[in-house]
Amino acid sequence: MSDLDAALGKVLDDVTADDAPRVPGVVAMVTDRDRTVFEGAAGVRSVTDGEPMTTDTVFAIFSTTKAITGTTVLQCAEEGLLDLDAPAREYVPELGDIQVIEGFDDHGDPVLRAPKRDITTRMLLLHTAGFGYDFFDETYNRLGVEHDQPSVITASRASLTTPLLFDPGTKWQYGTNIDWAGQVVEAIRGKRLGEVMAERVFAPLGMRDTSFTLTGSMAARRATIHQREDDGRLTPLDLVLPQDPEIHMGGHGLYSTVGDYLKFLRMWLNDGDAPGGRVLRAGTVQAAVCNGLEGQEVGMLPAVIPSLTNDAEFFPGQRKSWAYTFMVNEEDAPTGRPRGSLGWAGLANSYYWIDRRTGIAGYWATQILPFADPVSFGGYLDFETAAYRHAPLASPVQVG
Repeated sequence: MSDLDAALGKVLDDVTADDAPRVPGVVAMVTDRDRTVFEGAAGVRSVTDGEPMTTDTVFAIFSTTKAITGTTVLQCAEEGLLDLDAPAREYVPELGDIQVIEGFDDHGDPVLRAPKRDITTRMLLLHTAGFGYDFFDETYNRLGVEHDQPSVITASRASLTTPLLFDPGTKWQYGTNIDWAGQVVEAIRGKRLGEVMAERVFAPLGMRDTSFTLTGSMAARRATIHQREDDGRLTPLDLVLPQDPEIHMGGHGLYSTVGDYLKFLRMWLNDGDAPGGRVLRAGTVQAAVCNGLEGQEVGMLPAVIPSLTNDAEFFPGQRKSWAYTFMVNEEDAPTGRPRGSLGWAGLANSYYWIDRRTGIAGYWATQILPFADPVSFGGYLDFETAAYRHAPLASPVQVG
């Protein structure tokens, strides 16, 4: 066994050890530009039946869906089919009807006004259009509790028709922006987002276990989502994302395996190239991985619905920005990840990073709510740190 296998395997074993608190099961992998250099699985898919976690286990990947949707948007721009700075209502007319919420009146009704400028697709990619999430924003949560605004988990069109929290382009706010960006892609391509992904991303990358709808084989390998209770116990949930959704939610709707997602990460390490043909042009990749925010930074995501998320932030005290569509750490991270690297996460505690400078990337998958679970998130950070200490890193290169 190599030092890398031993070090990373120990992290997986430690987080699934019987002494509480623990995670039920985890799959994690690391790749360089050419191949997977570590893959491991530990624990179980569900605490109910104890079925072992395996490297081909299928996960609800939630917001790690976003980068794949962003890729399909960039493909449209490459082909001249999309102007990122044109009003997005030119592609999706409903976006022209969205108003800004300024609060609630004495009767508890929303106070709305017209936005001062149009939403653009670039703003959607950067999360500066003005949309939020109810579990990270008090106003959206109030709309859900008091005005029956559907949760995005319903994958309904109504769940997307929320007001803006501010005028487009004036602030960074994490939310349903990428779901709307997926609707832009559908309007341009004349196909559902999942079809576009299958043809233009999954096929050239050989991603056979990634979809909005579970196949029979995928369903048989699906890990159960668990709720972390206040005392640390794990309760299995009967939670499966809608299998015949009204909207293919580009912000969170995909199921996948860690092995499949590693193929996607490897494409970003290789300037858009893939075994089955180029997914993105090298110039597109180099532009897409840079900070797109002007004078704004990515900060902590505050917990508004505690059953769904804890307060969440990568590398507190360090500067973070946003690209198309990833977080960028603007300083060297304590894990060993150099500045200018990319990363993000999914609600059920999946995490990834892409280090184009030294040529490695990794993905850590568990199925636990709330987000930023201390055991899973802490394990992920240990995993990334161990990867930098023990992986045979490629020679550093100058990238975008």
